[in-house]
Amino acid sequence: MPSKIKISSQYAVQMRGVTKKFNNKKVLSSVDIDIKKGTVHAILGENGAGKSTLMNILYGFYRADEGTIFLNGKIAEIKSPHVAIRNKIGMVYQHFMLIDKFTVMENIILGNEMVNKFGVLDLKKSRNRILEISNKYSLLVDLDAKIEDMSVAMQQRVEILKILYREVDILIFDEPTAVLSPTEIEDFISTIRGFALEGKTVIVITHKLKEIMNSSDKCTIIRSGVNVGTVNISDVDQKELAEKMVGHTVELSAKKTKFTPGNVVFKITDLCVENEKKVLALDNFSLKVRAGEILGIAGVDGNGQRELIDSIACLAKVKSGVIEICGKQIQNTNPCNVLNNGIAIIHEDREKIGLILDYTVAENSMMKNYKLKDFSKNGILKKKFIDKFAKNLINKYDIKPENCINIPARNLSGGNQQKLVIAREISSKPNLLIAVQPTRGLDVGAIEYVHRMLIKERDEGRAIILISLEMDEIMQLSDTISVIYNGCIVGNFDRKMTNEREIGFLMAGGEKNDYNLKIS
Repeated sequence: MPSKIKISSQYAVQMRGVTKKFNNKKVLSSVDIDIKKGTVHAILGENGAGKSTLMNILYGFYRADEGTIFLNGKIAEIKSPHVAIRNKIGMVYQHFMLIDKFTVMENIILGNEMVNKFGVLDLKKSRNRILEISNKYSLLVDLDAKIEDMSVAMQQRVEILKILYREVDILIFDEPTAVLSPTEIEDFISTIRGFALEGKTVIVITHKLKEIMNSSDKCTIIRSGVNVGTVNISDVDQKELAEKMVGHTVELSAKKTKFTPGNVVFKITDLCVENEKKVLALDNFSLKVRAGEILGIAGVDGNGQRELIDSIACLAKVKSGVIEICGKQIQNTNPCNVLNNGIAIIHEDREKIGLILDYTVAENSMMKNYKLKDFSKNGILKKKFIDKFAKNLINKYDIKPENCINIPARNLSGGNQQKLVIAREISSKPNLLIAVQPTRGLDVGAIEYVHRMLIKERDEGRAIILISLEMDEIMQLSDTISVIYNGCIVGNFDRKMTNEREIGFLMAGGEKNDYNLKIS
């Protein structure tokens, strides 16, 4: 949508006629956008709509084929992220750009080290500068801790400190709350609102409508590479934003049929598992899931969810306890045995675990099936059948672009990568489907579709475990809810007999009896 706003120093960023192609496919088409100083401005769009590409052009990661960038009313040629930082622009990506083995301080100062008059690193000066920023914005973190030992929320805090250390005035966040708990999301929104009040400009690329409503002043909607409009958040509601994004009516609440569970399919009894530091991460953990049931596991990240998944997948050693699928014990066997017993897992990290990024979409689609006679013979893959299988998944799950069958998975947008993982796992028709953060990074239309698919699987008698940091997702999809805290189940609920407040209370370490006293 062509902008009628004149180029002015009132605006931190103005982009005009931005066009970008990848492999002759137009991803952005003559996009205009105006972002006022001292505001929080959301960029909303479906997966693959072009919103991240637009911001990557602003940050200098990509070069536009056509178009002009204006910063504070003046033309700026941003050839690289280094030039962007020089122009006081910083970007925090969804997948953090941190070195795991380095400390917090080493990550923050890397590439922007302070030196004394003799050219020697002045670590004391750097430390004092970071502490000054950290105290100013209440972004407290242990500067000597290694990144590999930190929670995702703390790593995000490091990324924010890293760009503030470079004295940026324009902060771009790509899906910043994708892996944060509800409390951490509230803290993040408070932080970015504080930036705006101080006069900094914050740009947030997100799919989360509720967070846009709570955090942003304006929102620009990108659809199929075109700016379809910018709205004042005070003038719209979530439903209107969703419809503008996808171009049609969207059902924001999942519709479910009556809960009629069958026999127990999966059971864990008194499970004890240690984490990498040999500390007990799961302590006498027990649960069971029935056919036709979605069991939601609610909890703040880092309370044993990862060790639970790894122990089920036989990627971690079980110290004691039993894991049973259809009456057969699988603990401490091997991942192949887990697959053979009909357990499918939608892992939370699609890049590291869910996909082999350099393999094609077709190759990734059949990774669980390559030994089956339809897919191979005498060790030779049947390409025609594999391609047909992949095309069916692409069409059924609306994976874009439509002709992506032979392109590397890394060339798909994050949301379409997630759709590919979900399609592969559900298509295996498992006895137990474990969905870990299944809609992370997906737009509202795709979320609606994934929720429908999970409910459909449940209605067909599938036993499903849903592990999500999204409270709305847990409350909408679950038939029963178990709350995990410090490696233990601290509460089990029939979904209809509880609410977000009670679940959140237990997630934060409260006790069930204390909550009952609190509201009585």
